[in-house]
Amino acid sequence: PPPFTGVWMGDSKLCAIGVHCGNHITSHGLALNCCTDLTWFDHIVPCGLEGKGVTSLSHELGQHVAVSHVLEPFLDSFQEVFDCTLVPSEDPR
Repeated sequence: PPPFTGVWMGDSKLCAIGVHCGNHITSHGLALNCCTDLTWFDHIVPCGLEGKGVTSLSHELGQHVAVSHVLEPFLDSFQEVFDCTLVPSEDPR
C-alpha cells in the first residue's frame, strides 16, 4: 500500500524492491521471499517499518515453494512486462 514499496500481502511484505543511485551509477533489484526462514525477521524492524511484517510464498500458500520453482515463470513474466530479452551472465557469481 502507498507509500510503501514492494509487494504486500496485507501488512506483510512479500517482495522488496529497491533502487540506489550514487556516483553516477544506478543499481536496482528485488527480493522475492519464496521459502525464507521468517524467524530472522523477529530480530529486526524489516525495512525500517514499525508494525509491518514479512511473509513468503511458502507461508502464504501453506506449502514449500522453492526458488527453482519460481525463477523461470518470474523471468518469463519480467521479459513480457518490460518487453525485453534477458541475457544470462557469463560470470555465474
